[in-house]
Amino acid sequence: MITGELKSQIDQIWNTFWTGGITNTITIVEQLTYLIFIKNLDETETRNELKAKRGFKYIPIFNKDQQQFRWKNLKEMDVTPRHTIFSNTVDGVFPFIRSLGKEKSLFSTYMKGASFGISKPAVLDQVIEKLERLPMENQDTKGDIYEYLLSKLEGGGTAGQFRTPRHIIKLMVEMMQPTLEDSICDPAAGSAGFLVAAKEYIDKHYGVTDLDKHSDFINKKMFNGMEFDATMLRIASMNLYLHGVEEPNIIDIDAVSKDNTISDAYTLILANPPFKGTIDKESISPGLKNVTNTTKTELLFLALMLRQLKTGGRVAVIVPDGVLFGSGKAHKSIREEIVANHKLEAVISMPSGVFKPYSGVSTAILIFTKTGSGGTDYVWYYDMLQDGKSLDDKRNLLVEEALFDDFAFGDGTRIQEAVKSHENFNLPQILDHFKYLKSPYFKKMHEKDGSLVQIHDVPKNLGWDKFIENTCTHDYSDRTSQSFLVPLEEIKENDWDLSINRYKEIVYKEIEYDAPEIIIERIKKLSEERDILLDSLI
Repeated sequence: MITGELKSQIDQIWNTFWTGGITNTITIVEQLTYLIFIKNLDETETRNELKAKRGFKYIPIFNKDQQQFRWKNLKEMDVTPRHTIFSNTVDGVFPFIRSLGKEKSLFSTYMKGASFGISKPAVLDQVIEKLERLPMENQDTKGDIYEYLLSKLEGGGTAGQFRTPRHIIKLMVEMMQPTLEDSICDPAAGSAGFLVAAKEYIDKHYGVTDLDKHSDFINKKMFNGMEFDATMLRIASMNLYLHGVEEPNIIDIDAVSKDNTISDAYTLILANPPFKGTIDKESISPGLKNVTNTTKTELLFLALMLRQLKTGGRVAVIVPDGVLFGSGKAHKSIREEIVANHKLEAVISMPSGVFKPYSGVSTAILIFTKTGSGGTDYVWYYDMLQDGKSLDDKRNLLVEEALFDDFAFGDGTRIQEAVKSHENFNLPQILDHFKYLKSPYFKKMHEKDGSLVQIHDVPKNLGWDKFIENTCTHDYSDRTSQSFLVPLEEIKENDWDLSINRYKEIVYKEIEYDAPEIIIERIKKLSEERDILLDSLI
C-alpha cells in the first residue's frame, strides 16, 4: 500500500509540472509514463547485463551508440544537453523508443505516437531528480506508485470518459474472484484499472509456485483489453507492465465496431463502458444489432460482452440506471436477453455521487453469467447508500483513511472492523452478502426467496465465523432492507424492468401532528410575544 511519504513525493512531482506551466492532467500522466518507461528500459538492461556475467544470453536494448539514452546516464547530464536529447525529434530519446523492435519493447506499437511535451529544461531536471528518489525497485511499490499517479485521472479522462474509482473496481474484482484459469477482458480498458486489480487479486491469492507455473499465460493471454484512444493505450500498457504483466494484450480497436470480430474468447469480463455515447449505424458489428438494435454504446457493450464470453463466463459491469428501466425496444431486448437466456445474479444500485465531481449519473453494477440456456432464478438486489466518501463534489472520506485504503488498495484484513462504519461505508457488507449468497451456508439457514428458516446447529457449522456480523442471519426476503432477493417471475411480469425502485419497499415514518386548536393557541402566544417585543422597541 502506498504510504503518506510516497504520496507526498508524487505530489511534489505533480506540483513541479503545474508550476512549470503543464496543467493538463492527462498530459502530466502521459509524460511521467514515458519517463518511467525509459527508466524501466535501463533497469531491464542492467539486470540482463548482470545475468550475462552468469552465462545468460540476451539481445541488448541499447547499442553502443545509444548509451546516452539510458536513464543512468541521462540523470547525470547537465540540464540543457539532457533536454536537447529529449526534445530532438530525429536522433533523440523519443525516436529511439518509437523504433524499438517488438523483441526489445513490449509497447513499441503504442509508443509510435509518443512525443515529448516538457518544454522547459529546468522542469525536466526537477522531475527526473524527484523520480530518482522514488523507491521503484520493488514491483509492488512500483505498481502502487503508478496507480496513485493514475488516481489523478479519476473522473478526468477524455471524450466524456471517466475513470472508475479504485474502491468500486476493487469491490467488483473481489466479488468475481478471478482464478489462474481465467482469461480476463475489459472491452473499454481506459487506464486498465480493472485488469490491474484482477492481477493484484491473482497475486494475493496464489503462491509463487502456481504463479510461476502459469507465468506464460499470465504474461501473454490472461489480461486483455480494447481501447482506441492512443494515449490510454500507452497508459494502460504501462500500468499493466508496472504491475508485472510483461506482454498485456491491449488491442487498438473500437470494441463495438465491425472491426472487432472476437467471440467466445474470455471467461471473465470486468468493465465500465462509456455512457450515453452513440456510434454510426454502419460501423456497428452486425452481430450486436441482432441482440439489441440500437446505436447506444451502453447497450451495445452488453451485447458485445455476451458475444465475447465463453459459455460459463462471468461479467461484472457498471451501467447507467437508464439501462435498467428504459422503455425502448432496444433496452427491453437486452434486459430480456440477459435475464431470460442467461443468468442474472445481481443488481447493485449505486448512489449518484459515486462519479462526482465529473458526473452525477446514477449507476448500477450488473453481475451475470453467460449460459445460453437461462438459469436466472432469484436476482440479488443491494441498495448502496454510501460508498465511504461524501456524495458531493468534494468526495471527502467519511471513514478512517487506513480502513478505506485497506479495502481499496490493501488485503482487506480489516473487513470485520468495517462493520462499525457501515452507515458510511456499505462496500464491505455488499461483498460479504454476495459471497454468503453463493456459499453452501445460505441454503442451510434460508429459503430460496431469502427468508430465514429455523435451524438448530452450532454457529460454526452455519458459517457464522466466516462472514461479518449479521450476514448469516439477515432476512434476504425483506425488501425494506438494503439487501434482498427478487424472483424471475416478478421481473418478467414487470416487463424485464431491473431498477431497484421497482422492487424495493419504502417504509414511511408516521408523523403525528398536534391538534389544530393546540397549533392555533401556539400561534397566538407567538403573536403576543412579538407584540411585547415591538412595544419594547418604541
